[in-house]
Amino acid sequence: MPILNRAAELQDEVAAWRRHLHQNPELGYDVFETAAFVKQKLEEFGCDEIVTGLGRTGVVGLIKGRGPGGTVGLRADMDALPIDELTGKPYASKTSGKMHACGHDGHTAMLLGAAKYLAETRNFDGNVAVIFQPAEEGGGGGGEMVRDGMMERFGIQKVFGMHNMPSLPVGEFAIRPGPIMAATAEFSIDVKGKGGHAAMPHLGIDPILAGAQVVAALQTIASRTTDPIDSVVVSVTKFHSGTAHNIIPEHAHIAGTVRSLRTDVAKKAEERMKTICAGIALASGTEIVVDYHPNYPVTFNHAAETVIAGDAAALVAGDPQVHRDIAPLMGGEDFSYMLEARPGAFIFIGNGKSANLHHAEYDFNDEAIPHGISYWVKLAETTLAMPR
Repeated sequence: MPILNRAAELQDEVAAWRRHLHQNPELGYDVFETAAFVKQKLEEFGCDEIVTGLGRTGVVGLIKGRGPGGTVGLRADMDALPIDELTGKPYASKTSGKMHACGHDGHTAMLLGAAKYLAETRNFDGNVAVIFQPAEEGGGGGGEMVRDGMMERFGIQKVFGMHNMPSLPVGEFAIRPGPIMAATAEFSIDVKGKGGHAAMPHLGIDPILAGAQVVAALQTIASRTTDPIDSVVVSVTKFHSGTAHNIIPEHAHIAGTVRSLRTDVAKKAEERMKTICAGIALASGTEIVVDYHPNYPVTFNHAAETVIAGDAAALVAGDPQVHRDIAPLMGGEDFSYMLEARPGAFIFIGNGKSANLHHAEYDFNDEAIPHGISYWVKLAETTLAMPR
């Protein structure tokens, strides 16, 4: 199935928007210029209602169809990452330490392109709410928009999200029912010992030794506590301690992340982490404090809406190019909050051969733009189909 002719016509214009956003990345909730750009475009398109400041800096545009009906929400994320760009592209980031290394510039541009098309044609009944969200990269902006009453304010009944996927060919899509991305959590563990001379360890309490035991024991959460059929990842990503070769330090600091595809597994991982640390503290004579913060919930695709999303993608790409049962990913995604609030589905769109997400050499592939626009349009039109 071909992409929409109008989407192909819009590619260069939308790519220019995308590159403008790429040059001007913003982090977290501080997406003021990006949100202003989005608002300006929605005004130019003739959206019937535009609301800013949802979830602090989010923007929602409402496009009314030709008759009464329900409302479907289509969501894109706007924030960048704290990374120095190494692409060497002429439109590379102008701001040191910030870049669009996850393709949110492309997501925003594609949804703007779809909004322009839908505002021109209005070939549907009901309403389309185009949602532009801040702070996906760890800030939980999706949850903030939900708590701000976005779903109720616009009467959103179903909600859909999309993310690019490097290595998946351009023009292809991937989705699955049920858990598609993991619940995430962050932990910090502080180990307090008794400092002293490295030549006289018996007079001190070594927090590094206790910390090393903690790091090794945490791996038993996956290997000996969790059913092998279930998925859980416990990764220690920080271990800081000491200042000199001949000093046993007072403290050690450990930190990392936990990922899982089931809420009960995530809870059990937290409980086991605290039990392990308490046991090692008792055995080593150290004091160990665990600070555990559950972050995003599981991104869980609803069954009926997964079929709707897959079928819309097939109208654009053809059914063989829509992979409907991909393996879930252990990355996190705060679209999960919207899927907890309303039925919906999250789909991946191919970015072709590119650097991986969150890499300094990553760049969104502008060839994906007409495919993404066409998907959003077909999804809206089929979900809000007018009686014939």
